[in-house]
Amino acid sequence: MNNDYDGEFMLTTKDNPFNPFTNFDEWFAYDLRNGYNTCGILARFAKTSTELSLSEQKRIYDSAIDDVIKNDVQHIYLKITKDYNPTENMKIDEN
Repeated sequence: MNNDYDGEFMLTTKDNPFNPFTNFDEWFAYDLRNGYNTCGILARFAKTSTELSLSEQKRIYDSAIDDVIKNDVQHIYLKITKDYNPTENMKIDEN
C-alpha cells in the first residue's frame, strides 16, 4: 500500500485503534476485518480523476469525507488529521 498520502484529512471509524496516516496497513486490516470497507465507501462518494490537478483531487476527497459523515446513520465515522490519536478518542467515547 502507498502510505504517502499528503492530504489534510482522512476518514476512520471511531473504534479503529490505528491512525491511517501513520499505520495504514494495520488500520486497513482492522477496517476490513470489521466489515467497514471505509476506502470503498469513500470511493463511492469521491468522483475524481487522475486528469484533475492534485489540489482539485484533494478538495473532492475532503468533500467526500464530509458527505460520508453526513450520511453516516450509525455515527461511526470520524474526519481526522495526521496528529489524531485513536487511543485518546476511545477514552473520550467511553465517558
